[in-house]
Formats: sequence, C-alpha cells, structure tokens
Amino acid sequence: MGEGEESRKDTMAIRVREFDMERDLAAVEELERRCQVGLSDDQADDAEHDDGGAKKCRRRRKKKRGMSLYVEQIGDPFARVRHSPDYVMLVAEYGEEGAGEAVGVIKACVRTVSRGKTMTKTKQQFAKVACLLGLRVSPSHRRLGIATELVRRAEAWCAARGAAHATMATTASNAASLALFAGRFGYAPFRRPVFLGHPVHRHRARVPGAHRVLQLPPPLAAAAYAALLSPAEFVPADLPALLAHKLTLGTYLAVERGPDPSLPPSFALLSVWDATRSLRLRVGGAAPLLRASLAAARALDQHAPWLRVPSLPDVFRPFGTYLLYGLRMSGPEGPALLRSLCRHAHNVARKNPACAVVAADLGPDDPAAAAVPHWPSFSCDEDVWCVKKLGVAADGAGNAGDDDDDWTTAPPADVLFVDPREF
Repeated sequence: MGEGEESRKDTMAIRVREFDMERDLAAVEELERRCQVGLSDDQADDAEHDDGGAKKCRRRRKKKRGMSLYVEQIGDPFARVRHSPDYVMLVAEYGEEGAGEAVGVIKACVRTVSRGKTMTKTKQQFAKVACLLGLRVSPSHRRLGIATELVRRAEAWCAARGAAHATMATTASNAASLALFAGRFGYAPFRRPVFLGHPVHRHRARVPGAHRVLQLPPPLAAAAYAALLSPAEFVPADLPALLAHKLTLGTYLAVERGPDPSLPPSFALLSVWDATRSLRLRVGGAAPLLRASLAAARALDQHAPWLRVPSLPDVFRPFGTYLLYGLRMSGPEGPALLRSLCRHAHNVARKNPACAVVAADLGPDDPAAAAVPHWPSFSCDEDVWCVKKLGVAADGAGNAGDDDDDWTTAPPADVLFVDPREF
C-alpha cells in the first residue's frame, strides 16, 4: 500500500454524534430502507448486522415455506424512545473529515421500571434501566467496527444518566447479534417473551353473553394494575401516563354476569395499543398458489358474507397491528374471560382498516399466554432479552456492586410486562 493510500485510510475515522432532524432524517430513512430484510434465519447473520449488530426485526422466526415478516418503522424516528425522560439517537459517520456519510444509527433511552421484587408487601422496587434498540449499519460499511462503536457510545450515554442496567432484544437464531452483545459487551440472555399474533377477520368475533366487558377510565385502570402487577418485571414507573396515552385505545375488564357465589370471583383485564401509526408489517416469500387461494377466500367472503368464510386479510401488502398489553386474569373463569377480551379487542381492531393483526407479548410462564387466541404463523417464541450491569466489563471486571442483588442472574418474576411503546 502506498503512502497516499495509507494516509487516506487514516482519515477514514468513525465519528459518532447525536441525530440532527434537519441534517440526518433523509439519510437515516434511507439507511432503514437499505437494512430492511426478512426474518428467515439464513438471512439473519449476514444481512442485518455489522460486527453482529442487532436485528432490524427482533421479534420473529423463520416461517414455513420460506415466508418472512418484514417490519418498517414509520412516522416519528423517536417513536420508540420518546416516552422516556432521557432518550437519544446516535448517528455514525464514516469517511474523510468533513465529508463523511451517515452509515449507522442506534437509539437508546433510560427509564424507570420495576425489578419484579417488592420492598414491602405493597411497594415494588424500581431501577433505572437503559434500553438499546434500532441498531442499523449500512450493508456497504459492515465489518468496520461501526456497530461496536455505536453500542459503546450508547452505553456510555445511558450510564451517565444513571442507568444501572442495560437491555437489548434479539432472537435466539441471531448468532451475530448475540456474538456482539453477549460476546463483546458482556450481556447475558435474560428473559424469553413469546409473541402471539392473530389475524383480524371481516366478521365480528363472538363474545359469550355470560361475559360482560367494561371499559375502565385511565385512573381506575392504573389503580387496578397497581394491585395486579405487583410483583412484575419491567412495569414502567409512568404506567398511568401509558394508560392515558392517546394511542392506548382503552383498558377493558371482563367479568361474569351472575357469577356463582360459591366460587372465587373471576375477571380478566387488558389494554389495547394502536401501533398502526408507527409500524408497518408485510409478509413476503409466500408461494403464488397460497397468495391466490387467500385472495379467492377474501373475494368469496366479500361477495357472500353470510357464509362467514374466515378469510385472511391481505398481509402481503403493508399492514398495521394493535398490541395487547397488561394481560391479567384471575379465578376459575379467568382464561375464558381473557379469551373474550381478546375477541373484544379483535372487534375493536375491525374498525380500523389499517389493522390486520392483533398481537400480545407475554412471559413464557405467564398463565395468560395459554389463554390468548393466536395463529402459529403469526407467533414467535424466539425472542431473547439480554441484560448487563453497566460499569461491568465483559470479563467481569469493574464495579459489580452487590452480587446478591444482581438482577442479571435473578430468576424471572411471575409476570413480564412488555411496554408497547418500545415494540
């Protein structure tokens, strides 16, 4: 290599700075477009990462017959972190000083969430936790250490704002992402939520007449969750604000009409979040015969609705989703009441032409997961949440604090709360 080439290489530094809306929006949108890939496992390792960076579509798995689910973030680029009191988007530039292009981006936020353990019988223990998400690196600039530098800078930003732990999410099949976060940065696999999705049909789902569905005002919903989510992990300290948010379409309570007084009382509770304004999903890779048969079923259902054909919405075009969160149930009729609430949420989603799927994220051992209606083709059990204690190096050195109170090795709580704002 000549002296000129060596000198030019030295000027090709990685520079990380905060996102500027006017300067960077077009470049980041183009980066998102270039990084968009499917969900099949054979694409995950090579197509989505630099140095094993995080997947674009974190909550997915390989589908039958090669089908994949594509996810596109739309609207506000800060949508997944803006709810936090502290949040940032960092942009990586690569190239000669003053002429570099934006080739990488990461988002981070610091929020206060419950630890899944109580300080007293009624008061939960909370902690400041960082969430790293939305790591993207241009396909033409991978294997240059850009993802590593973005993660390092994001962690430092969060630690400076008091975060005690950092979390990120990927999938079990995403070896490259796990290699970066678990191998290089010392994150440990932590929780395994399950994603349960159900398509929205043209016809109303039947809610049994013996079940009564009530909508709770946000203050009453917050009081109910305060009692039902103790102890639970990752309940946000600003849960009342989430319940009152304009995209929370309602919190619904299901009870029995004329319950049997000899049995314990039964009820179910959930909230509905409208994600159609921030996400677009699309199924790709389907065989032409499958596409044609589903289109025929939709046409038949449209022209002969009395047949009540369970036609699938057109998921091969971009569609939106409603997310169910805060799913709780109790009593012998709890599972049946929760199924009724899911049907009610389906009926709410029918009113929005942009919504084609209703979905929920739950802990794998949560009894509510077994009661949620879902289709396997729209569901996933490959999610992996990883966590590390900030200030601890990958080799274990650093200020580890009290090992007896290390959340990273604590057993999971009975309930895992998944904040729909961070989907």
